[in-house]
Amino acid sequence: MDFLEANDGVVLLVGLLLVAGIIVAKFSNRLGLPALVLFILIGMLIGSDGLEIVYFDNAEVAQLVGIFALVIILFEGGLQTKWATVRRVAVPSISLATAGVVITSLCIGGTAYLLLDFTWYEALLLGSIVGSTDAAAVFAALKERNIKAKLGATLEAESGTNDPMAVFLTISFIELLTNVDANIWMLIPSFFWQIGAGIIFGLLFGRFASFSINHIGLESSGLYPIFSVAFALLAYSVTAAVGASGFLAVYIAALVIGNSELTFRYSIFQFNEGFAWMSQILMFIILGLLAFPGQVFTADVMLAGIALSFVLMFVARPLAVFISTAFLGYTMKERTFLSWAGLRGAVPIVLATFPVVAGLDNAQLIFNLVFFIVLTSALIQGSSISYVAKLLHLVGPKKEIPYHSIELVSMGSANAEMVQFEASEESAIVGKQLYEINFPNDATVSAMVRNNELVTPGGNTEVQEGDFLYILVSRQQKDDLRRLLNRKKHPEPKTTQ
Repeated sequence: MDFLEANDGVVLLVGLLLVAGIIVAKFSNRLGLPALVLFILIGMLIGSDGLEIVYFDNAEVAQLVGIFALVIILFEGGLQTKWATVRRVAVPSISLATAGVVITSLCIGGTAYLLLDFTWYEALLLGSIVGSTDAAAVFAALKERNIKAKLGATLEAESGTNDPMAVFLTISFIELLTNVDANIWMLIPSFFWQIGAGIIFGLLFGRFASFSINHIGLESSGLYPIFSVAFALLAYSVTAAVGASGFLAVYIAALVIGNSELTFRYSIFQFNEGFAWMSQILMFIILGLLAFPGQVFTADVMLAGIALSFVLMFVARPLAVFISTAFLGYTMKERTFLSWAGLRGAVPIVLATFPVVAGLDNAQLIFNLVFFIVLTSALIQGSSISYVAKLLHLVGPKKEIPYHSIELVSMGSANAEMVQFEASEESAIVGKQLYEINFPNDATVSAMVRNNELVTPGGNTEVQEGDFLYILVSRQQKDDLRRLLNRKKHPEPKTTQ
């Protein structure tokens, strides 16, 4: 269409795609399908093999958009992750992110070698591309599902940290296929550099970002979320520039930032959540555009794809989980669930563009197979996560999402901040009236929300479990307020008969 070739037409198309993506996200749970599948289908529908609204076959652009979107998605996921939860599952998550990826890659690579006319390097390249779970798919699938916290944290930490291994293996096999002088043993030090430097750069950027956000004193509160995103992009690009894992650096930096005390914390979190959704919508639509249904849904690709998907879901992933989590305190049911919940998504498709960009033989076939495997994984595994969790009795408490919010006039130049606090069962202030609580002098409880209803606080108002308190406090006394709010109830002494 000529209109779409003009700038105004492109702007219109992007707007329509975002609206369509948001509507799809709203109804995806009702349809029982993961949103990412529907986003991909939108891209395929408007592409050259569909309605022919957009012709797109530029793997380099798709790769760039995919990397940018994954940085935003990983950053948002890391911000929302509690360090106390991740720390308990650090060892199994790292095991899954390293040994698990290798085991999965070997199983899929061996199957591809037997089924297809591939060399061993080509087969293992395919295995490496689909070897890692996908952060975008896992974060989206678990966001509002009441899976037990231990399992959710394991899956999120694994998906946030297993990209370096997949990227390393993918690039290594491309190097072996394109460079006759390359030796696989020479590439091993590169992996340790990617992991080690990625962690170090992530910690440094996370701490520097937290300090900068709290001390820069911007005039507008709307600049703080943008400032945080800038650090995410810097963490990725600087780390990648020195040959280390930029994705790992972004996730580690986000963990540090999200678990620090931040100025305008909730503005930063809300902005990044919306930005991650927008990135996810556009990324999956563009990846859908890049896939030509006439090439993906051929008999040869579908037969091989079904066989590889079967091996991935029922052999490779379970084998990787059971070996990687052996003797680490997971029950048989928990390991079964972890096996089923290893979703594939954007990362394998983005990695599948690497062989295309490198101009390898069979690159297009590899891309088509990976695309089919991702669709199969998302459709079958993604749509049944909640059902499998219920079947295995691994459902935790229902996630409650507060629908209330308080919008503040920018206080960037003021010496004050609004602190939100949820009173839990262990909070020392629960059961006390406000006048009994020794708040700092410059702290005022401005509002309370109880059962999604606004309560006007007074001195005799009692704090109850589940209450949300909004407290205006000077920045000098913010730490004192935090210490007060974080106090736990002392256990009642046992009485003797």
